[in-house]
Amino acid sequence: MRVYPEQLKRHLAQGLCQTYLLFGNELLLKQESLQSILETSAQHGFIEKHRFTIDNQLHWQDVYEICQALSLFSVRQVLIIILPETSLNITQGNALKALKPYLHQDILLVLDGPRLNKKQELKQWFTLFHKNGLYVPCNTPDAQQMPNFIKARCRDLNLKPDHESVLILAQWYEGNLQGLSQSLMKFQFLYPDGTLTLIRLQESLSRHNHYTPFQLTDALIEGKVNRAVRIVRQLQAEAVEITLLLRIIQKEIVQLFKMQELWVSGMPLDKIFDHFRVWKTRQKTLVSTLHRLPSPKLAELLHHLYDIEIMVKTDFDSRPWPELTALCIEMCGYPVLLDPIN
Repeated sequence: MRVYPEQLKRHLAQGLCQTYLLFGNELLLKQESLQSILETSAQHGFIEKHRFTIDNQLHWQDVYEICQALSLFSVRQVLIIILPETSLNITQGNALKALKPYLHQDILLVLDGPRLNKKQELKQWFTLFHKNGLYVPCNTPDAQQMPNFIKARCRDLNLKPDHESVLILAQWYEGNLQGLSQSLMKFQFLYPDGTLTLIRLQESLSRHNHYTPFQLTDALIEGKVNRAVRIVRQLQAEAVEITLLLRIIQKEIVQLFKMQELWVSGMPLDKIFDHFRVWKTRQKTLVSTLHRLPSPKLAELLHHLYDIEIMVKTDFDSRPWPELTALCIEMCGYPVLLDPIN
């Protein structure tokens, strides 16, 4: 049976399975899922925990003996086996399958591994343990899934975000669930009534960070060049990951480019804003931005952005921050004095 991490606690309350298969690329969801399993299993007497990692040094007989050994006080045991990032080879797969007959009611097995594709889910070792187990895919939500993920997370924490707050959280924390989790717990402390608004998000994040990346994108959209340059310098001083900034700015430019295409095709601006779910407080500013940045200019900015990303990933002696500053100045509608990237 397959359940998702947000459904796991409900299934655990209905009873334990013999085997849990935690596979995915999101460490936070795997950690939380494992913690829920351990807490629930402890209530059923599974106190001892044993952890093994499948590699060339693993002695499988040690694993099998755990299942055969009887505890002095008949304490039930949790057996956690970490699978490698690469696929199991034939020997490892056979050794894992050989574990199945050793399992019994006093052993709870947890298999912890990387994200699986459909072909891997059809492997014999997987189907063998999945038959009487629970498969929990712990994968990072994509951009479309993030808003619903945030809403569910907020419900669990008794937080009540408005629509704009959900959208900005989804944009800011896409691919960073650890950061999202920490911020939502902070909001619990800061706002006992649980209400989250855009103003509250900006205030709370600004208390702990001199500037945030979405404050940079706001400055770029508004064309506030001095503020944008100041924010870039501060983010550089705080050692913010520049590739994260590039991705956030890229999303803004791509959205502006798509808006321009629809505008040129004759779609009214109000329809365009509805299509992209732009909140009303930002619509007036975006009208000015679209006049300032026609499609050819946006294409130039995207090309410049890609050049900076290539520089970051291939030339470790490069100085990408001045180029990012130049891009921000350019996006605000001012001439750039820096030499372009060769």
